Amino acid sequence: MTAGSEHSDERDLADHLRLALLPGIGPRLRRALLDAFGSPAEVLRASPQQLALVPGIGPKLSGRIVDVRDSIDVASELALARQHGIQLMLDTSAEYPPLLAEIPDPPGVLYLRGTLASSDGLAVAIVGSRHATRYGLEQAERLAASLARAGVTIVSGLARGIDAAAHRGALAAGGRTLAVLGSGLLEIYPPEHAELAAQIAGAGAVLSENALRGTPLPGTFPQRNRLISGLTLGTIVVEAAERSGALITARHAYEQGREVFAVPGRVDNRLARGCHRLIRDGAKLVETADDVLEELGPLAHPVQTDDATTVRHPAELKLNDVERIVLAALDGETTAIDTVVAATGLAASQVSAALAVLEVRRLVRRVSGQLYARR
Repeated sequence: MTAGSEHSDERDLADHLRLALLPGIGPRLRRALLDAFGSPAEVLRASPQQLALVPGIGPKLSGRIVDVRDSIDVASELALARQHGIQLMLDTSAEYPPLLAEIPDPPGVLYLRGTLASSDGLAVAIVGSRHATRYGLEQAERLAASLARAGVTIVSGLARGIDAAAHRGALAAGGRTLAVLGSGLLEIYPPEHAELAAQIAGAGAVLSENALRGTPLPGTFPQRNRLISGLTLGTIVVEAAERSGALITARHAYEQGREVFAVPGRVDNRLARGCHRLIRDGAKLVETADDVLEELGPLAHPVQTDDATTVRHPAELKLNDVERIVLAALDGETTAIDTVVAATGLAASQVSAALAVLEVRRLVRRVSGQLYARR
């Protein structure tokens, strides 16, 4: 990379960050501004009259943008990020999470402490009440650990109760976990979870769309919830009252076209009411990790796991070694059982048994007689 291109990249990052930090400009208005002007630099050069023509901006907000755009201290924010080992990731970056990029309102700038991995494309959110019962905490930790052992990344919000139990379950199982904050990365909330956040950063990442010193405000948590669901293939709700932030996350998941799951509870427990309502409305009832893996559909983009295996469907994480070998031997065309036997060196009885399992799990289909194809 030449010195000129480095400076250009730095200016581009600074312009994106200044646009992201403008007060009153959320992801949707940011998208409208970029559609209208083409780049953050052009947005920041626009006159109040030009800005006011953008749908949703108007004269009042356009005047505020012009008044404050030059006073935002981007240099200090970038220096602070470097000082604390925090990465700023633009939505134009190749490393930006693919699942998050698909939602209608992804953040233009994502603050990141830790690392993202290709395997994070196999992610599930676990959310629920901050005032969870022992039963709820046990179920969240158990499900997180089981899914993490299968190779699923666990995403949650670092909150007290169910969120923390989910993160701890994934960590205890040696899996990956991502925490999405409603505050800045230098304002961990709740403060007693600072050590947990550090552990998560070492086994995944802590993320936020808020400025580094951004304080937790009531309005930032519903915004944060769309990122939790947006980073995942599906959201599991474990204990939620009828008015609960976890239900907001579930609603975001529905709107984003992602799966929604719920863990049933005692009928006399008010924290089970939200989950039971979700189940009545069509959410999948969850008892085990298998219930989740079986329900998640084919991946839009194949994911490479930490052991370099390419996964096209989450249900593949449940397969034993023989079943994986047989599945890998099936190409995009129809394949005869004899061809699979020859390619794998397995006995015909082993191949037939594995194909029966793969068909039940909807990973392959029988075309006719002895011919099979991947779904």
